[in-house]
Amino acid sequence: MVRSGDQIHAYLVNQVNRMLRRLSMFGGEPALWTTFDHLYFLEGDEDGIENLRQSWRDRNAFTPTGVKGALQKQLPHNDIEYALASIYGEVARNRGWLQLDRTLTGDEYTALCAEIAAFTELDRTWTDVVGIFGEPSVLFGGSNPLYGKSLGYATANVSDPMVIFHLWNGVDPGAEPNWPPKVFGSGLAGDPLRRRLFPRLLLFTPEGHRRRPRI
Repeated sequence: MVRSGDQIHAYLVNQVNRMLRRLSMFGGEPALWTTFDHLYFLEGDEDGIENLRQSWRDRNAFTPTGVKGALQKQLPHNDIEYALASIYGEVARNRGWLQLDRTLTGDEYTALCAEIAAFTELDRTWTDVVGIFGEPSVLFGGSNPLYGKSLGYATANVSDPMVIFHLWNGVDPGAEPNWPPKVFGSGLAGDPLRRRLFPRLLLFTPEGHRRRPRI
């Protein structure tokens, strides 16, 4: 028996959601790229991947090594799979593929956007983010607090860009012991105006500024 197109589509959408939440378990960006390509094809958009790639190039968010290359020039750490997943997650949401765990109300989203600039003036932790803005709409990365992750906040209206908080755990180079991580929650928060040129869509906490790559 050969599965129907609708069955294959539903299966791939489910796979995308699993991949976005634990990307390293599925092969990283190439695996996402391939799965997105299959979904575009099933939806009759043969140029979807190339158009997506070009839209990211136009916003300085795509390099010869993909979105990963663009992020590595901006983020203050090497483990960026969860930040990478959030970029693809925004696309999945716009296509109707992303399954949100929680949807923000319009008032909650407006309040978040109004507070985010002041919020990132201090270093923040996962507890800080959730304590002020509630549980995320989608968690990119695992739930273990010893590892980095990205917390996405979204409304049901796809015209409202997701707001993403990127959190990193780690130690300074050469520090002893190097486990468990000693720096919790440093990093940056995504600007709600995510359609601007990258990297101007990023807001950094003080620790994020300190650790940001100097390129």
